[in-house]
Amino acid sequence: MSLQALHPLDAMRVALGHHDVLLENAHVRVLDTRLGPGERTPVHTHQWPAVLYIRSWSDFIRYDADGNVLLDSRSMSSAPAVGSALWAAPLQPHFVHNIGKHALHVIAVELKDS
Repeated sequence: MSLQALHPLDAMRVALGHHDVLLENAHVRVLDTRLGPGERTPVHTHQWPAVLYIRSWSDFIRYDADGNVLLDSRSMSSAPAVGSALWAAPLQPHFVHNIGKHALHVIAVELKDS
């Protein structure tokens, strides 16, 4: 049985302009996520934890649905290197604003079985 995203704000329901599905089956959903300089996503969720593979990096701010700052990448000790991988817990409703000069491009492998 395939696990489908149930949240009405799932990224593939409301943030299609920034997420493309590369692969989806009962175990994983692989998203190609891109956010150009100055762009902002709509409020959306990611209900599964994910491994994030960094294709390109730019400073960003992640906000909750009410506009409160959850993460400002400029406060990180260092930017992830292109080609590195990170772990991400599921994300409740949020939006992301690319405040940098480059595209933010991440491949997210969401783990449905976790």
